[in-house]
Amino acid sequence: MGKSPKDSSVKDGRLVWNHSTHISGLIPILERLCLQDGIQTVTPGVIGRAKGHCPKMQLRVSVPIRGGYKVIARQGKTVQEVFILTTLEQDKFKHTIAIAMRTKSAS
Repeated sequence: MGKSPKDSSVKDGRLVWNHSTHISGLIPILERLCLQDGIQTVTPGVIGRAKGHCPKMQLRVSVPIRGGYKVIARQGKTVQEVFILTTLEQDKFKHTIAIAMRTKSAS
């Protein structure tokens, strides 16, 4: 039925595709984030416009939600909400996001 706690694939998170548009370059980062320990579900949300310009992709933890955090992804003048369900504490979660972001530039 479900994954056993001793299963080696426990760290596989799930990326939910419920929108047809995403910020350019966001999906590969979210896919890498899903591979990290403690990440359960990643759901990209609403896209909007910001007044300021952000030249490089940024992911910032916004507010806690039930079972995880809302993250704001920004690039250029575009922002997108991302809802992430996780068992991680906020400091460890921020570190996990940094790892997923760093992996992009290494490839």
